[in-house]
Amino acid sequence: MNVSKNLRRGAPAAIILLLVGVAFIYAMPEKPTAPETLNTEISECASACALPSHVDLSGGGFPVQRSEAEWRARLTPEQYHVAREQGTERPFANPYYANKKTGLYRCAGCDTPLFSSTDKYNSGTGWPSFTQPIDDRTLGEHRDTSYGMERVEVHCAVCGSHQGHVFPDGPKPTGLRYCINSASLTFEEVGSADAVRELVVEWYQQRDS
Repeated sequence: MNVSKNLRRGAPAAIILLLVGVAFIYAMPEKPTAPETLNTEISECASACALPSHVDLSGGGFPVQRSEAEWRARLTPEQYHVAREQGTERPFANPYYANKKTGLYRCAGCDTPLFSSTDKYNSGTGWPSFTQPIDDRTLGEHRDTSYGMERVEVHCAVCGSHQGHVFPDGPKPTGLRYCINSASLTFEEVGSADAVRELVVEWYQQRDS
């Protein structure tokens, strides 16, 4: 835009000022945008998930009891570290965080049904995330105040295997995010949500028989 040319032609002062103002606006650097809230929230969520738990579950009196030798024979080293030592696996480098198949997620320690694929969603944190467990009675909670923060640790109420943590930042309808370690789970793929429910019913029938 040639402002000096308009001046030579004797353009009205108001037009000249308007053109100068427009040129100034377009010459200004673009205003920086604030970081996306979602990315900030995901970063905070991941930080809370990444820290292992330090709660004492030794006196839980869980229905399924095994010796250390039996636990180590049943679980892989990583499963043992996460489920029995309350560790945390690496985000995005675990088998179930991106799993979109229909099926049932069971406790790796005792096969108890804990989560359904119908309640799984992508939280962006790199760990399997669920809005709710299949049954509140099979997933225990414990207040975790390690690392100077307050979290809610979740574990299998049948064998005491550490699963992860639950946070109040999930989507509707529950508003909860169960951030769970893949190492604490096994997955059984089925064809439909009805088939998942059938597996759960079958487990309860076998337990009560």
